[in-house]
Amino acid sequence: MTQSFQRRDVLRLAAAGAAVLCGGGAHAQGANWPTRPVNMIVPFPAGGGTDAFARPLSAQFAKISGQTLVIDNRGGAGGTVGASIASKAQPDGYTLFMGAVHHAIAPSIYPKLDYDLEKDFVPLMLLANVPQVVVVNPRRVTANTLQEFVAAAKRNPGKLNYGSAGAGTSHHLAGELFKLQTNTFITHIPYRGAGPALSDLIAGNVDLMFDGLGSSAQHIKGGRIKALMVAGSKRNPAFPDVPCAAEVGLPDYTVTTWYGLWAPKGTPADLQARIVDDMKKALASDELKAIWTQNGSEIPNLTMASYGGFVNSEIKRWAKVVKASGAKLE
Repeated sequence: MTQSFQRRDVLRLAAAGAAVLCGGGAHAQGANWPTRPVNMIVPFPAGGGTDAFARPLSAQFAKISGQTLVIDNRGGAGGTVGASIASKAQPDGYTLFMGAVHHAIAPSIYPKLDYDLEKDFVPLMLLANVPQVVVVNPRRVTANTLQEFVAAAKRNPGKLNYGSAGAGTSHHLAGELFKLQTNTFITHIPYRGAGPALSDLIAGNVDLMFDGLGSSAQHIKGGRIKALMVAGSKRNPAFPDVPCAAEVGLPDYTVTTWYGLWAPKGTPADLQARIVDDMKKALASDELKAIWTQNGSEIPNLTMASYGGFVNSEIKRWAKVVKASGAKLE
């Protein structure tokens, strides 16, 4: 009886010791992170809105951590190819995923995703939040105001077209929402990312885009494209001369292109906290504050569970838009 009790006691002590050691190891892992380069999967081609924030963030992260944050562009299928790859990565803190509002739309428009945004990832933080802007190629579209553009679209249903980052992206759904609220028909042309779509807009191969200010800002300022409206109820400080949706008769047209950070499910809690801490330090730098402002974004303060709740609300919101518009893969 005594021997049996002692044996059980020893086993319990051994198990407790192992738990302590495991916990201590995980803690040490978080405390020392990163000890080598970190890979951040960006699920769109280079040159799009995601890159406008990812690359400056990468440079600032290197200054803070002493390690490289490698931008790994994996475009395709409205960002879902890169998301699928990221969902299967090792949860060791050395593969991160920078997704966007498109990934909150994808569950409603892609019927057979092989990942679940809320189950296969850990929400870390919101990185940037920028209003969308209606931009046109001034050589193809002569309208100087949104009202003039809407009138032209109504006179010529289906003749005007808009490029998007792909079916199911916020660029696509913003266009469908615009069509619903203005009672117009504009042909959708999907691309493999915002970068290629924007390049074609600048080249004059498409008429307009519903784009995030992050990728359009420099081209608006350079005169290569023309902004007719920013989404939402107020003008953007970076473009004070561009009217907002509420001013041109679209008070319910509120669309933002947001970018966020996730880790694969199973990433230890202490690592999650360390990643968030380092990223917050990067966002607090004067360099990134200036770049975010130039791109029309605020510095968000939404992390972990609060960010997860935000993502959940966005999934529900865009599901309603998909249903109302009848948007589908093309």
